[in-house]
Amino acid sequence: MHESTVVGESGEGEGKPAWLAVVSMSLGVFGLVGAEFLPASLLTPMATELGVTEGMAGQAVTITAAVALLTSLCITTVVRSFDRRRVLLAFSFLLILSNLLVAAAPNLPLLLAGRILLGVALGGFWTLSAATMMRLVPERYVARALSIMFSGVSAATIFAAPVGSYVGDLAGWRSVFIGAAGLGLLALVIQFAALPSLPPRGTTRFGTMLEVLSRRRVGLAMAAILMVFTGHFAFFTYIRPFLETVTGVGVTGVSTVLLGFGIANFLGNYLGAFLLERSMRLTLVIMPLTMGTLAVALAVVGGNLAADAAMVALWGLAFGAVPVAWSTWITRAVPDEAESAGGLFVAAINFAIATGAAAGGLIFDVSGVGTVFLLSGAVLVVAAMTILTGVETRPAAKAA
Repeated sequence: MHESTVVGESGEGEGKPAWLAVVSMSLGVFGLVGAEFLPASLLTPMATELGVTEGMAGQAVTITAAVALLTSLCITTVVRSFDRRRVLLAFSFLLILSNLLVAAAPNLPLLLAGRILLGVALGGFWTLSAATMMRLVPERYVARALSIMFSGVSAATIFAAPVGSYVGDLAGWRSVFIGAAGLGLLALVIQFAALPSLPPRGTTRFGTMLEVLSRRRVGLAMAAILMVFTGHFAFFTYIRPFLETVTGVGVTGVSTVLLGFGIANFLGNYLGAFLLERSMRLTLVIMPLTMGTLAVALAVVGGNLAADAAMVALWGLAFGAVPVAWSTWITRAVPDEAESAGGLFVAAINFAIATGAAAGGLIFDVSGVGTVFLLSGAVLVVAAMTILTGVETRPAAKAA
């Protein structure tokens, strides 16, 4: 039954698009990213009940990102002989187990153990996602399928923090993680019903990822990806102090502006798919260029609430297209090793999260948020120029 929906080797073939399977992947992403974001909105009650500082409780986020980074670099080798359907189902099971362990944790070490499981699921699921989409739909639908999957990220960005904070205040933070486990169970059930059998392809070894990275078209693209996401996270990590000190709004205003960002980010997923059908190079270049221009504009002329909110929303729209565009690039540029390239992509993003936040923090303490935004904009413009002049966007077979 499952075999009949699998399409050809690179997304081409006689099989029909497995859209329900694509939706099940989006649900998995929603559950994973939502769980990743939850501690940010529940940090104070978690720290109080566990008897630790908020800084220590915040390591629940740090350890998840670190484990996701390590997992993304080695998961394709570890699971090389396993059916990808079973592997993806295992990651969803780890999501459920992680949330239940966190909900029941009597102390910080057990809570961190649950977050380690989430890191494994998060890094592994993301690494395999682009290659999985290539096998669920024909090539002409890959960008659309990826936009559906990434809409789960945007939905988690919109709902996880406010819903987590609200439910945590009503029923306690542990109830929020029990609810997240229930969402993971829903994703697991639908994935079990919808995902086709996906036998392993190729013989991935530990050296495969290095071989992929050494390819000219891949190495330069990964450098561009690192710059784009570093520029974004340097900006986004410090958007709240900017809105409070430069725009001059309170907590309600900050929440409203960020809600606008989240909604625009959701729409950006579909904008990315629309633009990719017309020009991959244009899409890859125009998004960081737009983000860089907005960062500079906010730093130079920011201070008006309506204008700042509009620019932040436009940033969200542009960034929403970025992961869709680069994941689609992977399926076209590295079709023979999409899983390994996906691992490099996930590793670059997690490294960029740490780099952008850390570098931005140092600059923020020395020169203020305006300088952070100016340098973020500069990095994004350099990334756009690198993509325009050096990144190959033709499909690999045609480029050869």
